[in-house]
Amino acid sequence: MMKRISLAPTAIALAVAAALAAGCSDVKLPGVADANAMNATVAAAAPSAVSARSALPDFSRLVEAQAPTVVNVTVKKAGPELVAGQNPFDEDSPFGEFFRRFGIPVPPGAGEQGGPLMPQPSQGVGSGFIISPDGLILTNAHVVDGAQEVTVRLSDKREFTAKVLGTDSRTDVAVIKIDATGLPAVRIGDPKQAKVGEWVAAIGSPFGLERTVTAGIISAKSRNLPDERLVPFIQTDVAVNPGNSGGPLFNLDGEVVGINSMIYSRTGGYMGVSFAIPIDVAMKVKDDLVKYGKVTRGRIGVVIQSVTKPLADSFGLAKAEGALISKVEPDSPAAKAGLKTGDVILGWNGQPISDSTDLPTLVADTKPGAQASITLWRDGAKKQFTIGVGEMPADKATLASAASPAAQGKLGVAVRPLADAEAKQAGTDGGLLVERSTGAAAKAGVRRGDVILGVNGKPVRSTEELKHAIDGAGKSAALLVQRGEARIFVPVEIG
Repeated sequence: MMKRISLAPTAIALAVAAALAAGCSDVKLPGVADANAMNATVAAAAPSAVSARSALPDFSRLVEAQAPTVVNVTVKKAGPELVAGQNPFDEDSPFGEFFRRFGIPVPPGAGEQGGPLMPQPSQGVGSGFIISPDGLILTNAHVVDGAQEVTVRLSDKREFTAKVLGTDSRTDVAVIKIDATGLPAVRIGDPKQAKVGEWVAAIGSPFGLERTVTAGIISAKSRNLPDERLVPFIQTDVAVNPGNSGGPLFNLDGEVVGINSMIYSRTGGYMGVSFAIPIDVAMKVKDDLVKYGKVTRGRIGVVIQSVTKPLADSFGLAKAEGALISKVEPDSPAAKAGLKTGDVILGWNGQPISDSTDLPTLVADTKPGAQASITLWRDGAKKQFTIGVGEMPADKATLASAASPAAQGKLGVAVRPLADAEAKQAGTDGGLLVERSTGAAAKAGVRRGDVILGVNGKPVRSTEELKHAIDGAGKSAALLVQRGEARIFVPVEIG
């Protein structure tokens, strides 16, 4: 049933204004003595209304030009549930033959009906965008994290299996690649030129609805979030929902200024606050991942905090600015350069530090081994220091096959060597701790927390040894895995 709406006099006047704008000059209002006077008043107001409407942005051309550069990313991951799989240890199976040939005992329960429990794959949906015609795509690291298989769907409905070239959890940026050429690519913008209040648009796949367009304004810039100190996020009020992750944020010139990454929500859905990774940050990460397989960042070894007005007054600063050093790590570059607790860093390589959130990004962007100049406030005066920049430790998890994309596709684990204390606790003299399991390894049942001790009867103690063993394993490999107090062989079909 249609809801009734009563029109107030103001609404009638607006309707008349619309009629006048359309050229209807003989409109009469019942109960009005001088209709001509009223018409003149409304007509005078009409141009401003039309002007305000024409000032609103039209995103249709942007969408027409840029939508083909946006892709849908579907990811299959190993889910938490385990289901009975086919028994790979049957006498007639390749693994059964493998175990017999090398005299390896069959793991307990392996011959039971229905086979061992296997991870039940789950599926996730995200977005991405093409940055080069040869199939290089940017998306979020959390979209492809733990993926067994990544499928990219283009605007022309073609689908490709993508290879994950690298991820960086600190910035939530991932680079994936599909085997295609002649693709439409985005134009990269300059987030530093973007202004608060400026119109922006997102294109992505919220809830799997491909190439959905939403628009809004930039609400704030250089927004730092807890545990995300290396990314000066662009905050917007663009509607972003699950599935938008990894999609582009466009300015009105059709240039990408950010990657939609996260939202603030109490319900799990959009609540008016969303965050995008500035595209210049993402492109630097992309360059490192493609060229080196990892991201290299600078560090100086200090813990900092914001300078409030009371703190500025107590230190004799004219205004609240800079980054206050609350701790200097022993034997760090900062300690060697003579920095102290209580120093306030006001500048880095000539760039002012107006807020403490500015410093981590500037330091991280500085090449390890370089010399940097620091302006700081100490004892009521500015002082100049030179500091040798160190290297920020990489994420603990390192792809065992980072140097060999083919090996990564074969096994698909992220591992790190056991620390001495961990090895002692586990009762081993070495091994590799699995921090992430994807692809063939996940399908075989290898999971996070397992310790890989050997491959095909040979011990492995480093990622290089594991990579070498997998490269030479052929179509199948038997991983000796310690899980808790038990040690089992896990057959992996690496194809």
